Amino acid sequence: MRDPQYNVTAFVIPSEDAHQSEYVAECDERRGFISGFTGSAGLAVVSLDTAALFTDGRYFLQASQQLDSNWSLMKSGLPDVPTWQEYLVKNLPAGSRIGIDPLVFTATDAVKLESELATVGSFLVPIPNLVDMVWDQQQFHLHNPRPRRPARPLMTLTPATTGRTHLDKIQQLRKDLDLKGVTGCVVSGLDEIAWLFNMRGSDVHCNPVFFAYTIVTQDKVSLYLQEEAISDDVRAHLGPTVDIKPYETIFNDLRAQSGQLKANKEKWLLGSRTNLAMAVALGKGNTVEARSPVIDAKAIKNETELHGIRQCHLRDAAAVINYFAWLEDQLLNKMSVLDEADGAQRLQEFRAEQKGYVGLSFDTISSTGPSGAIIHYKPEKPTASQIRADQVYLCDSGGQYRDGTTDITRTLHFTTPTQYQKRCFTRVLQGHIAIDSIVFPEGTTGYLLDILSRQALWSDGLDFRHGTGHGVGAFLNVHEGPQGCGARPAYNEIPLKPGMTLTNEPGYYEDGEFGIRIENVLLVRPIETRHRFGGKQYLGFEHVTFVPIQTRMMDRELLSKREVEWINRYHAECLEKVTPFLEEGSLGLRWLQREAQPI
Repeated sequence: MRDPQYNVTAFVIPSEDAHQSEYVAECDERRGFISGFTGSAGLAVVSLDTAALFTDGRYFLQASQQLDSNWSLMKSGLPDVPTWQEYLVKNLPAGSRIGIDPLVFTATDAVKLESELATVGSFLVPIPNLVDMVWDQQQFHLHNPRPRRPARPLMTLTPATTGRTHLDKIQQLRKDLDLKGVTGCVVSGLDEIAWLFNMRGSDVHCNPVFFAYTIVTQDKVSLYLQEEAISDDVRAHLGPTVDIKPYETIFNDLRAQSGQLKANKEKWLLGSRTNLAMAVALGKGNTVEARSPVIDAKAIKNETELHGIRQCHLRDAAAVINYFAWLEDQLLNKMSVLDEADGAQRLQEFRAEQKGYVGLSFDTISSTGPSGAIIHYKPEKPTASQIRADQVYLCDSGGQYRDGTTDITRTLHFTTPTQYQKRCFTRVLQGHIAIDSIVFPEGTTGYLLDILSRQALWSDGLDFRHGTGHGVGAFLNVHEGPQGCGARPAYNEIPLKPGMTLTNEPGYYEDGEFGIRIENVLLVRPIETRHRFGGKQYLGFEHVTFVPIQTRMMDRELLSKREVEWINRYHAECLEKVTPFLEEGSLGLRWLQREAQPI
C-alpha cells in the first residue's frame, strides 16, 4: 500500500464510514479486501512494515480464523492491549505521518487523534483512500471488483405509520437548533435523514436507508439525493418547502457557505458522526460539534411508532415459531440434512409470509455447535455446517416491516443438552430476567443496568464480551443509538427515557463448543410505584418479543420462585398473544402450545 505520492507512515481504515455514517458496508468491504476479516466492527492500521486489526470481543474468534500471518490481532478491551490511538502514538516512530481518508473519518475523532499524536510530533495527513486505489488496480479489480454504491428508489411513509409529518419534525429541529445557539445544521447520518423526511430506501437488504445529506436552517431545507432516488412521488411527498439538490454538490455548497458564516459570526451544528471533509469545507471556527438533535428525537418513539413495533413483533413471533417447529420436524421426524444457510433461508421465507414484511433487518445468525461461539456468525454455502439435533443451535434474526423492526435470539437443543450447557443457559436466562424485571428511577443509564445481566454468570465465573443491549429503530436501523446497555462509557451519558427501545440479550460462548444468547426487544415505560422518592418518576420495561424460551435448556434447581413465576407469565403471554397469528392445527401452533407449558 506504499504510495510515494503521499509519503505516509501508516494508513488507518476506520470501523465505520463517516462519509455516510450509517452505511458501514463500504468500510466493511475495504477492511475485508485488505485483511480478509469480514466482521462488522474493526479498525485496521497498515504501516510500511506492520498491519494490525483492532476489534472487540464479539469478533475475537472470527478474526483469529480469518486473519493471515501478515496481521496482528489486537483484542480491544483486554489487559495490556492498547487502543488504536495509543498504538499509533506508541508503536509508530515519532514524527509519523498518519494517512486518513477525510471522507470516512469523523471530525470528532480527527481532533482527538491530532491532539494525541502531537505529543510525539506525529500528525494526520488527509489523503485519498489508499485501499480503493489498490483495489482498483487491474489485477485485483478483474477478479474481485470493488462494489459501487447502490442507488435505489425511495418509498415514502405517511403519518399513519410515523406518527408525525416531516414538516413537524423539521420544525422541532429548528427549535432545537435555536436552543443550542446555532443558525443551521448539516445532517449526514443516513438513519437520521430517513427518519426526518419519513422516507426509506426500497429494495431493502438489512437497512432501509438511502444516500443523502441535508442542510437545515431557520428558513431553508436542502436535501441532497442521488438522481435515481428522485421521483414524482418523492417530490410530492417533500413538497415545495424542501429544495432537492444533486447528491454530489453538497461539498461545493458547504464551501460556498463558509465565508458567509464567518462574516455573520454564525455557527452551524455538525453531528459527532460527521466526517472531517465536511468540517473542513465549512471552515474552521464556523461549526459546533455535538450529538445531532435528530438522534435524540428519533430515539423516543411516539405512540403510533410504539403501536407498530408491538404489532410487527407479534407477526414476527409467528414466523420464528413456525420456523423452529419446521426445523425440529425436519431434524427429528424427517431426518433431513440441512445446513445453517438452509435454515436461514427457510426462516426468511416464513417472515416473507407476514403482512408488511419488507426484508431482513440483518443477516440471520443461524449457528450450530461451535459456530454459535462466533458471536456475529454468518452462514454461507459451501462452508455452513450441518445443523445437528445433538448440538446447541443459536438463531439470532430479525425483520424489517412497514410498521417496525425486530431482533430476536433464541437458543435451542433438539435432543438432550448436557448439564453444563443447561447451567450456562440458566445463568444467561437469569440475567435476562433481571434486566426485564428491573424498576429504576428516571436518569438511570443502561451503563448502570448492565451488571444485572451478568450477575448470575459472574457467580459461576462466566461472562460475555458484548453489550447487553442496543436501541432498535422503527422500520430503520436494527442497531440504533444513542441509548444502549453495556460497559461502554458512552452509555453512561444517555439516560433511558420512556419511548426508547432496548434489546435484552445476555449470552455465554464456549469457544469451539457452543454459544448461548437470549434476546428480546424492550420498550422503556413509566412504572407506578408505591412511593416516588425525591419526586422522581420510576421506569421499567415492556417486552414486545413473544417466542417461548426453551424450558428443556433450563436447570430448574438454579431458578428462584420469582424467576419461575416470570417464565410462566412470559410463556402465558406468548400463548395468548401469538396464537391468533398461527394456523389452527399447524406445526407452529402445536410447538407453541408445547413450549409454553408451565414449569
